[in-house]
Amino acid sequence: MSEMKNLAKQTAIYGISNILGKFLNWCLVPLYTYILESSAEYGTVTNLYAWTALLLVILTYGMETGFFRFANKEGEDASQVYSNTLICIGSTSTIFALIGYFFAQPIANLLGYSDHAEYIAYISIIVALDAFCTIPFAHLRYQNKASKFAMLTLAKIIVTIAFNLFFLLGCPYLMVHAPGTVDWFYDPSYGVGYVFVANLIACLFCTATLLPEIRKAHFQFDKGLLKKMLNYSLPLLLLGIAGIMNQTADKIVFPYLIDDPQLARTELGIYGACFKVAMVMMVFTQAFRYAYEPYVFAQNKGGDKRGEYADAMKFFIIFSLLIFLGMIFYLDILKFIIKDSYWVGLRVVPIVLMSYIFQGIFFNLSIWYKLVDMTRYGAYLSFLGMCITFAVNILFVPTYSYMASAAASFCCYFVIMLISYLLGQKYYPIKYDLKSILLYFVVAMALFGISQLVAEEGTLIKYGVNTALLLLYIVFFIKRDLPLQAIPVIGKLVSKK
Repeated sequence: MSEMKNLAKQTAIYGISNILGKFLNWCLVPLYTYILESSAEYGTVTNLYAWTALLLVILTYGMETGFFRFANKEGEDASQVYSNTLICIGSTSTIFALIGYFFAQPIANLLGYSDHAEYIAYISIIVALDAFCTIPFAHLRYQNKASKFAMLTLAKIIVTIAFNLFFLLGCPYLMVHAPGTVDWFYDPSYGVGYVFVANLIACLFCTATLLPEIRKAHFQFDKGLLKKMLNYSLPLLLLGIAGIMNQTADKIVFPYLIDDPQLARTELGIYGACFKVAMVMMVFTQAFRYAYEPYVFAQNKGGDKRGEYADAMKFFIIFSLLIFLGMIFYLDILKFIIKDSYWVGLRVVPIVLMSYIFQGIFFNLSIWYKLVDMTRYGAYLSFLGMCITFAVNILFVPTYSYMASAAASFCCYFVIMLISYLLGQKYYPIKYDLKSILLYFVVAMALFGISQLVAEEGTLIKYGVNTALLLLYIVFFIKRDLPLQAIPVIGKLVSKK
């Protein structure tokens, strides 16, 4: 139980920083949807940031997970592992940035941004810096310095937001009231380009703040160790590419699946904005991942911890379903973070939320192939998911637009989650509490169904019923799996009575 409490503490720290950070980033969504001239411009942001996510996975090529594996492995020097990883990622990131910068125009022509080759140059440098910074951040997680990790992550986000506000709100205001202060560098017609400029500035700032952590590396290179790390990590690259494509393929290929380029960008902008509404579930999944991955490898040193892994899965699902219900029940309030012209796409939100839950379960299940060094199975599963994602998008986007993209994500994660569970029970059996997990899904879906019956009722009735349903789920959870005595602070108050 002490290990579970430690995991909960780490998850809370990462979770709070991620929730706050993602909330701050979330605040950029209304800025973009209300300030950018059209949803087509937001479609450009959605498309290029999807490419950014894919390229970041390629440039880290599984070495982040490899670092945790070898830093915690008996007989290996953690400081040497850190140095090897930092040198390796730093070298490949530098090469990538140079290629992207000097060949920006041909790449821009290929992607349909021929008039703005500088976008490609910006993205290349941003991805290179982010990839490099991944390793110092991983080192902080390895050292259990969650607070420092959170502080630096939030600092980067704050800088990103500050410069977005400066370029998209501050500079236009100054151009009207004091043009001489900004007209020497600011071009009002550049619009969405300043989104990427702000991100680039934030990445440079983040790299600078991580210099003390970077200097801790001895920068000694061990060729033999690198070979072992690459043998472990490169299969994760295939897994990572396939995995990130499951998340971003729709946003990458979408412009090529609709004949009218302007319509494609417009629809993609709507889809991308509504996807952001579902971000809370992704925040929870990522916060859990930050704490869970180093925890799993560290605990594996101390013997069989399968009971703790099973408990972690159950509570992850319980809280994921709570978030799902809370967001669906109050979607009519959450929708105001985006401009009303985007609301037509809100019907994808329940599908996207459930996809995130399946994705989180798949990540929890992935411990079996990581702990038994059979990471190739992760690659196989993610590749299967990628095939499903591409197939559904290519076949149905031309007819059903972004609804097909949401359905593709749902099908992808459901299938690979199910197969991963079956394979895990063969190679690293964990006795998950399937009865409880299924019961929580049934209860959550029943409450969701009841809420849809009052969806067209008046505001007071609808929110009254939805609040009662949410409280019913919480009471059910507390009664069944979380006695009040086990809750910090509350437990002390109950025991006194």
